[in-house]
Amino acid sequence: MRTAFYAFLVSVCFAGLTGCGSTENYSSGEAQKIAISWELVSNFTPVETGFQARFRLRNESNFPLTDANWALFFNMSPRPILPSKTPQAAAVQHINGDWYKLTPTKGFSLKPGASIDIPYEGTEAENKVTDAPMGLYFVFYDQSGKEENIVQVANYTVVPFTRREQILRGKIDQEPLPTPEHAYQQNLAVSLLPANKLQQIIPSPVKISMGNGVLPLTAAFAIQYGSGLENEGTFLARKLKELTGNEFKTTPGNATGNRISLQIAPLSVKGINSEAYRLTIDANGVRIVGNDAAGVFYGVQSLLALVPTEALLKPSSTLSLPFAQIEDAPRFHFRSMHLDVSRNFQTKETILRFLDLLATYKINHFLFYTTEDEGWRLEIDGLPELTKVGAQREHTSGKEAPALHPAYGSGPVAYDKGKYGSGYYTKADFIEILNYAKQRHIKVIPELNFPGHARAAIKAMEARYERLMKEGKEKEADEYRLIDPDDKSVYQSAQGYTDNVVSVGRESTYRFYEKVVDEITKMYKEAGVPMDVMHAGGDEVPEGAWTKSPIAQKLLNDNPSLKDPKNLQTYFFRNLLKRLEKRNLAVHGWEEVALLKTADGNYEPNPEFVGKRVYPYIWNNLYDPDLGNRLANAGYPVILCNVSNFYFDLAYNNDPLEPGLYWAGYVDTRNNWTFAPFDMFKTTYKNSMGQPLSFAGLERMKPEARKNVVGIESQLWSETVKGPDMAEYYTLPKLLGFAESAWAPERSWETIEDRQAREKAISAGWTIFANTLAQREFPKLARLNGGYNYRVPPPGAILEKGLLKANSELPGLAIRYTTTGEEPTSQSPLYTTPVKVSGTVKLKCVDAAGRSSRTIVLTMP
Repeated sequence: MRTAFYAFLVSVCFAGLTGCGSTENYSSGEAQKIAISWELVSNFTPVETGFQARFRLRNESNFPLTDANWALFFNMSPRPILPSKTPQAAAVQHINGDWYKLTPTKGFSLKPGASIDIPYEGTEAENKVTDAPMGLYFVFYDQSGKEENIVQVANYTVVPFTRREQILRGKIDQEPLPTPEHAYQQNLAVSLLPANKLQQIIPSPVKISMGNGVLPLTAAFAIQYGSGLENEGTFLARKLKELTGNEFKTTPGNATGNRISLQIAPLSVKGINSEAYRLTIDANGVRIVGNDAAGVFYGVQSLLALVPTEALLKPSSTLSLPFAQIEDAPRFHFRSMHLDVSRNFQTKETILRFLDLLATYKINHFLFYTTEDEGWRLEIDGLPELTKVGAQREHTSGKEAPALHPAYGSGPVAYDKGKYGSGYYTKADFIEILNYAKQRHIKVIPELNFPGHARAAIKAMEARYERLMKEGKEKEADEYRLIDPDDKSVYQSAQGYTDNVVSVGRESTYRFYEKVVDEITKMYKEAGVPMDVMHAGGDEVPEGAWTKSPIAQKLLNDNPSLKDPKNLQTYFFRNLLKRLEKRNLAVHGWEEVALLKTADGNYEPNPEFVGKRVYPYIWNNLYDPDLGNRLANAGYPVILCNVSNFYFDLAYNNDPLEPGLYWAGYVDTRNNWTFAPFDMFKTTYKNSMGQPLSFAGLERMKPEARKNVVGIESQLWSETVKGPDMAEYYTLPKLLGFAESAWAPERSWETIEDRQAREKAISAGWTIFANTLAQREFPKLARLNGGYNYRVPPPGAILEKGLLKANSELPGLAIRYTTTGEEPTSQSPLYTTPVKVSGTVKLKCVDAAGRSSRTIVLTMP
């Protein structure tokens, strides 16, 4: 049951659901009248890249706030808070992770009707509305200091970010301000192309020849499939029914006459056999030949991609398919997307929609990130606490409680409607996901991230420990315990946690890992899907972990070669690897699994695991730019996940209303498309602050190491992603640029050494791709599976001498505008050429399916 669990361990009060000892003075109705606003004051502070912010409290309740009867809890993108230079009425305190509280100082008083400003400062500048405090709630206390009532804040506003000092991240930020005028200048680099100049299919096939004729495809064309292709035949029939409304008959055997033929036969394209296919459309019908079933499936996807835009916008029982001959195979066999459902949960239905999306663009791996500090999302037989405790977040009496505190705005109530902090997949859910992926030739990679990022597992197993100890079962209680209870180590993780690292000296830690792997393996077996890989995580173990752990110290004493606690991560992975090898599993992990930390804190490749089926995923191409090259050169099979190209959770740009993170800069669709895997320096020009990068003296990838680049992966981390619409908005259209980099043949510009010539070639290629997105792919995405929530970019615009000039980042989008102050609609005037305007002008980009962008506003001086 998905209900609150271990209530005796957790001090939780449910605003509006239980009185929890509430009194008339602190009634929920009155407390909800307390209004709160938050403002980012400035990022230009004496502390480089620091920030200044303030809360404003306005007490419209009927009771006073004193220095002892309240605290305001909230989540905020984790940042260190600086000590106040002057006395303040209240202070912001970091508790753990992104969990903070505002507490009154001695003498505080806010009577009914009064207001107060509470300023504070921190490091790491903020410039997004998604950075603002979220999930705010009051905890009220009685005279003894005991929690008496919890009330979620009902009246909360974030002051808009409009000033330069709010948008730029301090003096060192060299990114331009995100104005309509700047966007207009940027958009001048692309131009509108006619339909016959567009890319026929995304991702680009190896070879495509378009004919002069058209095949009128109707339900009279039966789908005949060869041995082992019933799945592909059924899939195609279902998709054609969605497009035409008609049933297409499927039959086994070889095609004769006017048929759609799906067959397997030996096939090689540019020396690649796996997933290769040939697609022919002519007057005799459709023929798809694949080297294997996956190849046939991708031939089916290319067939569907050739459906004209008009047929998507105005469905008909007949599809007019252009004559075409395609020969195709992927550049990389490993084409993956990672989806984090732990920080914020996504439903099973959302996962299935994502799998459909991946299949459409020929992505064949899915790293399903179900364990993290903030949540454990997968039911495991024999360990019920993992989901009863680890899958839900709620207010706790403190970070020490064996439960998960609020994170990312999840609020004080588990499973609260409209919040995404709680939830998990049952075994049946997971098996359904595996089967759904299998039908679409997608391998789901399971993950258990240890030894860091493990807080949800730790808290769940502490709850289990306490339950069994109360039952007098000490041996059983210790069986899967993950911590050294006497560990006094002081550390803070990248996400602000002080308690998220497991004990690597306990046998129970390894026993837990093996238990989880074995239970996941059973689910794969039940789904009829082989499990031959496990993602072990292994990233971001904070400095200071294990330094004051008696168990760790004994381990160091018994193994003098380890020398230092920082080497315990390698010790852990070495021992874990042996156990996973016995299960015949390849082991994937973040880059740290293949690295050693030197005495000065830098990383260098660890040759120990080369040749042992260890696959490091390389994300860090900004702060250690040649790391991927060095690991490939060292012999590791690597998967490139470059943060400056493939992190979908990084915001499209620095507009405060554009949601997302930016710790590694901003990532748009063009960044995903512009990627040279064997020479990443060619497509990485600036750091997170927009400053130029220099690669002088860094290691290049050796020609013989190119074979070690197994593939590439995109990432959607979910700290700021709330619900399916946001997940799709962050992903689309970035995924299409990524798919082009993953599947399509090497682009000509990847090998051009001269930067000016390379940039010219990139610009020409991007213009074609950008036009294709707007004119072909957006209408397709609006129809596929009932429609996806893709991002339509707002227009660029300037006012010059009373004339409005406007353009689009993706040519082919219509621009609608008004001068009346009203919001533009599809019926508003269509911008085509510079037009004389006056007053306030509002503009939107609108695609052929009627989807629109955010509104931009220009005002005549």
